[in-house]
Amino acid sequence: MSATTKHLIVVCGPTASGKTSLSIALAGYFNTEIISFDARQFYAGMSIGTAKPGEAELNLVKHHFIGHKQITETYASGQFARDADLKASELFTHYDVVVAVGGSGQYMDAWLYGLNEFPPVPDDIKTYVNDIYVHEGLEGLQQHLLAKDPVYYAIVDLKNPRRLTRALEVCFSSQKPYSAYLNRPDKTHKFQITLIGIDLPRALLYKRINQRVEHMIASGLEQEVKSLLEYRHTQALQTIGYSEWFEYYDGRRTIEETVQAIQQHSRNYAKRQLTWFRRYENVLWSDSTELNTIKKLLPV
Repeated sequence: MSATTKHLIVVCGPTASGKTSLSIALAGYFNTEIISFDARQFYAGMSIGTAKPGEAELNLVKHHFIGHKQITETYASGQFARDADLKASELFTHYDVVVAVGGSGQYMDAWLYGLNEFPPVPDDIKTYVNDIYVHEGLEGLQQHLLAKDPVYYAIVDLKNPRRLTRALEVCFSSQKPYSAYLNRPDKTHKFQITLIGIDLPRALLYKRINQRVEHMIASGLEQEVKSLLEYRHTQALQTIGYSEWFEYYDGRRTIEETVQAIQQHSRNYAKRQLTWFRRYENVLWSDSTELNTIKKLLPV
């Protein structure tokens, strides 16, 4: 790789596919730092349920955008894009190569490709969509989104009411699908981008997901969620690995059912992540996370 060419290596793919270990290996190989675009890992206090890199991993390679926000804060993709632009510019003054890693496609899109400006949402539309949630619940939001924007329905986290609500607000306000606003491929950068996508065999991926959830339970996920119960209505906690426990604490699930729900929702989420990243024609896909295998995909 030319020493005069600034290069961003982006590792993307589904949950539990080995992105973290690969990104750390790449950062070690290139002696550089990592920018994370995993929206679930932005928040302090949510470590076990989001599979944040552990202390030993964080000590190996410097990571950015891990646990830098409080659970009570919101952190939209547009703001992340601005912050990531600044961080990348800073890092490229020190390194020729920077590694980025994550599974949150919308945040990656906003940063690397830009987003169209969303239309204003009138208060009456916000009220209307909120009423759908109040009276029809999460399933109501899902069904309305399926009717309005099947493309976004296939890739969004269907367990996250905030994202469903936002998408419906835009759909109703603009009379256009929310997905029409996601990509604006005219954003330019002063560095080259290589996208590495991890696509493990489905059976192996699902096995890894189930084992990861079991490891989370053994590592104290229930205790972590219990410590965050007072924040259960925040946007940050409306996500897999946390929202399932709220139904347990409300007496609507057993522990066994909670664990099974997290595993199932995680597998569903992995499918949607793959659907999202397969939209790109320039992803270099690999069914291996071995460093030597990935190095062969990189430009020289």
